[in-house]
Amino acid sequence: MSLPAPAPNTTVVVTGASSGIGTELARELARSGHHVTLVARRRDRLDELAAELGDADVLPADLADRDARGQLLARLRQTGRAITGLCNNAGFGTFGRLWELDADREREEVELNVVALHDLTLEVLPALVHHGAGAILDVGSIAGAQPIPGNATYAATKAFVNSFSEALHAELKGTGVSCTLVTPGPVRTEFVDVADAGALEARLPGFAWASPEQVARDAVEGMVRGRRVVAPGAYAKVLSTSGRMAPRSLVLPLMRSAYRRP
Repeated sequence: MSLPAPAPNTTVVVTGASSGIGTELARELARSGHHVTLVARRRDRLDELAAELGDADVLPADLADRDARGQLLARLRQTGRAITGLCNNAGFGTFGRLWELDADREREEVELNVVALHDLTLEVLPALVHHGAGAILDVGSIAGAQPIPGNATYAATKAFVNSFSEALHAELKGTGVSCTLVTPGPVRTEFVDVADAGALEARLPGFAWASPEQVARDAVEGMVRGRRVVAPGAYAKVLSTSGRMAPRSLVLPLMRSAYRRP
């Protein structure tokens, strides 16, 4: 077991908790008896979720903003609760040809998906290792298993998350702390709407989609057990392996066709 059992004055931090996988991670952890600290931009949604869960703190923050992120880190140090788990879930994607996309939005994507995850891990990890117990859960993606034309920035950010998380898992061996990577495939959340990718959604068969509830259940179970990688559902398992193994000369044209905009 890696994620310690719930205890007074401890908490598990969940980023991107205002919707989708983040909301379900918080619910799953709360059902297991954990106090959770909810982080996202939308305070109203966090307040609603905290009222539902009963044992939760709300720390609204725009993690893509460095100043706001620094303020959040300072507030985490002052909560009076020991952090025993961190779920790095916040992130978003963009679709289209890079030179046609908004440059500031692309930079924000890297800041949130990569830099914020890295900063939070650097903040939390030393204390976990010092106490010899704790768990980190990073939400990567099967998109990080191969380059994706038409989804270039997002796939690259998730490649960082996937690689970083697996390497950290190996570094932590013997410390009592673990890092678990969850690599979902397509999940029915607000992600597609935020990314303006409804046309892409329509191309995928129904069996390819996982629910956020399923992803959260599998992810928290893996976090508790200290697993290295969790791929929720058969579709995610197949694609996470094939994406790494297939020749780029085959993958790139296929992905370019699949992710083209109408």
